[in-house]
Amino acid sequence: MNQPAIAKQSFTVTTPLYYVNDIPHIGHAYTTMAADAIARWQRLNGSDVLLITGTDEHGQKIERTAIAAGVDPQVHCDRIVERFDSLWSKLNIQYDRFSRTTAPNHQIIVKEFFQRVWESGDIYKGTQQGWYCVSCEEFKEERDLLADKHCPLHPSKQVEWRDESNYFFRLSKYQQQLEALYAERPDFILPNSRRNEVLKFVAQGLQDFSISRVNVDWGIPLPADPQQTIYVWFDALLGYMTALLDPDVKPSLDNALQQRWPINLHLIGKDILRFHAVYWPAMLMSAGLPIPARVFAHGYFTKDGKKISKSEGNAIDPIDLVDRYGAESLRYYFLKEIEFGQDGDFNETRFVEIVNADLANSLGNLVNRTLGMAKKYCQGQVPNCNAEDISPENPLKILGQELGCKVNLAYNNLAFRDACETILTLVRSSNKYIDDLAPWALFKQDKHAELAQVLYSVLESARLSAYLLSPIIPKISTDIYRQLGLEIDFDLICGNNISTLNADALELPVDWEHHQKWGILTADSLLGEPHPIFAKLETPSDLSS
Repeated sequence: MNQPAIAKQSFTVTTPLYYVNDIPHIGHAYTTMAADAIARWQRLNGSDVLLITGTDEHGQKIERTAIAAGVDPQVHCDRIVERFDSLWSKLNIQYDRFSRTTAPNHQIIVKEFFQRVWESGDIYKGTQQGWYCVSCEEFKEERDLLADKHCPLHPSKQVEWRDESNYFFRLSKYQQQLEALYAERPDFILPNSRRNEVLKFVAQGLQDFSISRVNVDWGIPLPADPQQTIYVWFDALLGYMTALLDPDVKPSLDNALQQRWPINLHLIGKDILRFHAVYWPAMLMSAGLPIPARVFAHGYFTKDGKKISKSEGNAIDPIDLVDRYGAESLRYYFLKEIEFGQDGDFNETRFVEIVNADLANSLGNLVNRTLGMAKKYCQGQVPNCNAEDISPENPLKILGQELGCKVNLAYNNLAFRDACETILTLVRSSNKYIDDLAPWALFKQDKHAELAQVLYSVLESARLSAYLLSPIIPKISTDIYRQLGLEIDFDLICGNNISTLNADALELPVDWEHHQKWGILTADSLLGEPHPIFAKLETPSDLSS
């Protein structure tokens, strides 16, 4: 019997709309894995989630890249979009909307938004002179340039001198309003180190910025002057709004903003922080629209302690990594091992060691050995006891009863590393508990009640650990649940979109918090056949030796 629909709390999270001048790199994968994990956790908590990703497809850099390849810019964009979508599939990213800035409905949104800002008197024609980085699609302050006028973010690229007649947005008009926003909402920009960067930048005094380009054909024509095209960032930021349009709704700005605006969380890399934390809120203020709740900027990657660059030839190819090591390994390592918001280093040997230690030796060993003992000592069933039978002084019960709240707080703070470490505390404690209590000895001594309590405690701790790790390693968590006799697919209950499904279809209770509690396994229920949940990884050096 279908139950009536329950009103859900809305939660919308976005990745950047990735620039399609080249194939996806590890930074793209990192942001998107984080967004997917957040979306999955929010779904587990009953929220009506929308995960938005997409591609930014206009601008001079893309135009030049397509010309160099001898193809039409749209053909180039389509090819790169296929590479992004293929990577998201490999990484088990379950997005809800994919926003493309070349889509016809996006142009409608951009033109309507431009008109609102125009009517606010915040767009005027002026002259722009300065050094321009095509790779950044941004004018640079001369004091920030490297030797020989090279861009600090793209050291191999020399900036170009521009002297153009463009249309400008009155960013300077919103100096005080932005400063008030940052003061009133200190968590608008996170982490605090990024917030401080923005505060320092704004305190220097904001200057109006150009929102149009001349001699760039690959873009949306400026409504006020079709001889110019709209600046790629003014265009791309509005892709978040386009993504809010339901497929069967007439494209308009009002329709796009009707239900889910403002966005709850923008996830970005720190290289595009100013666009999201300064330009974007000022544009929205001009249009008379609410500001998103949070902008969170993560750091950069190095490889083996060295900066990643084409000249070094040390790029991290996420497609190659996922093909060799699998999605669960990448999702786990990058979210657990690198503190979200800080810079991080990737070393392949350390990657293999960490994943093997945590997923094979700790979690995998716990599940396999405990199920093996349950099969041997309890006829393949959950031991004949329940959580109420377990002493309140049981160390696993104490850890487990506190775990859900701690992990919930960590996920909500985007502290994936803290979430994983907290869960691993229970996993490691469970392995130690087995070693200390020696269930095999209890069996030989005919201490069946004590044996049942030991095995129940460990099985339940493994279940809870799997549940709480499911936003990061959904397939391993599903495998653990099924070996515990629980027919639950975390790709289904965490995927896009749990809010559209009913409890009967999932064979789950509506109260998703039920599974976050320690002690839900039912006595004497049938367990699945034990088998390894994770095969140990080998580095290329291991394979060649």
